[in-house]
Amino acid sequence: MSPDLSVIKAFILDVDGVLTDGTLLAFNSGEQARAFHIRDGYAIRHALRQGYRIAVISGREEEGVRKRLESLDVRDMYLGVDDKMKIFNNYINTYRLDPAHIAYMGDDMPDLEVMRRCALAACPADAAADVRAISSYVSALPGGHGAVRELIEAVMKEQKTW
Repeated sequence: MSPDLSVIKAFILDVDGVLTDGTLLAFNSGEQARAFHIRDGYAIRHALRQGYRIAVISGREEEGVRKRLESLDVRDMYLGVDDKMKIFNNYINTYRLDPAHIAYMGDDMPDLEVMRRCALAACPADAAADVRAISSYVSALPGGHGAVRELIEAVMKEQKTW
């Protein structure tokens, strides 16, 4: 049975392994860099402009990630998070969101608890086996290679907002 994309009003995304391919480049300066897919960025901005909520919850805190998300007009970003469930609960309470209208895309163990609470648990093709096992939407694409775009586009096309 395919997931019901018609109910989704908000997307919550992880960063490493979802918006990026999980590769972390460590430079001698101590700076760390990641690569983001331009089409994921387009889909995020387009969804925001169409009135969808988008939040990012990540265990890592990096200024480059913050700047990339700001450039996409993402305002709800929670970086350097130890307890994703606590942030999720605060987020849905702050904005009075119903988890029955939220899609969460994650790729690894720290995402599982929140994914179980959302209407749509989604993951990239190369997500950890435990995450794929609970996901009702598994992208054909790996993390950092358009998986987020695929999810957002599928939801928006179903709702005729793409």
